[in-house]
Order: sequence, then C-alpha cells, then structure tokens
Amino acid sequence: MLLDGVMLLWFLQVAIAVVFVAFDIRTTPEATVMKWGFVVITLFSGLFGALLYVLSCREPLPGTHEQYVAAKWRQVVGSTMHCVAGDGIGILAAAVITDVLGLPRWADVLCEYAFGFAFGWSIFQALFMKDMFGSYHESLSKTFLPELLSMNAVMGGMTAVMVPWMTNSPLHPSPAGPNFWFIMSMALCAGFLVALPMNWWLVDHGLKHGMMTVRRTEPVLPASGIALAGAALAGHRPAGLERTGHSGDHGTGQQDPGRQGHETSSGTAHGHHAEGGHVPQGRLAIMTVVSFLVWGAGFLIAGFFGNLTM
Repeated sequence: MLLDGVMLLWFLQVAIAVVFVAFDIRTTPEATVMKWGFVVITLFSGLFGALLYVLSCREPLPGTHEQYVAAKWRQVVGSTMHCVAGDGIGILAAAVITDVLGLPRWADVLCEYAFGFAFGWSIFQALFMKDMFGSYHESLSKTFLPELLSMNAVMGGMTAVMVPWMTNSPLHPSPAGPNFWFIMSMALCAGFLVALPMNWWLVDHGLKHGMMTVRRTEPVLPASGIALAGAALAGHRPAGLERTGHSGDHGTGQQDPGRQGHETSSGTAHGHHAEGGHVPQGRLAIMTVVSFLVWGAGFLIAGFFGNLTM
C-alpha cells in the first residue's frame, strides 16, 4: 500500500533526524530541559523538528548563541516546542492506556488532555523551575495559566486531526502498529502549528519565553520563561530572578535541567526573558476564553469529520 511506503519513509527520516539532533545538540549552549525537548519533538516530527533546531537554537558560530536566540520568533519556537514536547509525552501515554482499556474516543480525548496537561505542567514546567520560586508548590501555582493556554491550543489542533484520521481508518490503529504512531505524530505536528500564535502572544506579553543560553563555564540562574507568569499575575518579579551565582552540578560542567542564563560582557549570568510587564487581568481572561474556544473548535471538527463515540 502507498500509505505503508509513506510511513516507512517517515520513520526512516525520523530516525535520521533524531540521531542528528541528539548528537549535535550536546555542544549547543542550551538548557538541558530544552535539549531534551528538541529530541522529543524530533521524535514526533522528524526532519521538521531537526530543521526547527537548526534554525532556532543551534549556535551558528561560537559565542553567538545569545544573540541568535534573542529573536522573538526563535523564542516563540522554543516556547511552543517546550510545551508540545512535555504535553506530548503525557498525551501519548494516555492514548496507549485508553486504547488498551477500550474507551470511546471522546473519553480518550479528555484523558489525553488531562494526562498531557498534568505532565507538561507538573514536570516540564513546574519541576524544572521550582528553585526559582523557592518551592515546588509555589512553582505549580505560578506556571499554571501559561501552560493551560498553550495546552488548549495544542489539544485543539491535535484533536481536529487525530480523531477523524483514527475513526475513518479502515483498520483500528493500535499502539502495537505503525499506523497509530504515524497518526499521533501528524496530530502533534498539527498541535504545534496551532499553538504557535498563542505562544507568540504569551512570549510577547512576558508570560513565556523559549530559548536560553547556558555556558558550561559560567554560573546560571534557575529559571524558565513561563515562570514570568507568576510575576505577571502577582504584579511583582518572582523572588530570585535578579540573583546570580547559581550553577549546575559542580565539577561536571552539566547544568540542572531547569536552569538557564547567558553571559553578559562582564561574564555574569542572567536570565534572558521577554520584557512583558504586567498583563491586565481582563486581557488574560480574554485569552483564556480564546484558548478554550480553540480547543472547542478542534473538538467540534473532530465530531463533524470523525466519530467521538467509537
């Protein structure tokens, strides 16, 4: 079948792209969590993910990473990639579980949303920036809203592609077969594209940021762009944002996954973040509604072109 040949080529190019990114990104002065994020996103998207890495994060010349990743569109790509990578792990885990349990498609979608959000928020976001807020509990509260808005957009794009494709497939896509993983990969790519505008707004208003620069020989600040959500919501800068002198594992040259920073001309490491300032509560409420409308639109498309009761 033609589709079998397409899937074979897809998985071959995914393997090539993952090997390239996994080996090349080791020398890129990026935070560890972002490095893992690029590897994960490349597992979903193949050469598309590798191209994103090269164009948005890979240091073109030694010492230029700080300036290279400062462009807003690169920050947006990093922010979206970070979200889709973290959420995607939870979404795929839920998809496998619901398939084994034989749940109807609408329940599958809801479980994927819950698992994806829980993993992306509690692990990829809050856990990797808990040092910034002083406690994991505080980090959870401060990173909730930006992750929610981004996740709604991701799930809207995913649902609109995943459900019609899965339910109209002549054979039931099972996690034991390649069809399942091919469809989920396409759905995650769609989720990435739909989430880009929302992440652009979040980055533009200082609620998220993507790319970071971590020099292995310099101390870095524990941070992640989404942590600025706490400052925007509470009306003040999170404790520790201006502190310097934090570092990763001493003596190993490795950085903690949630830590970031870049060298200034004086060699001091600071967090590189969007200058968003305070976002009015009314505007945040409007964007929250918009994000749920995006997810709702994906759900309606899924029901119209697919079957949510199967």
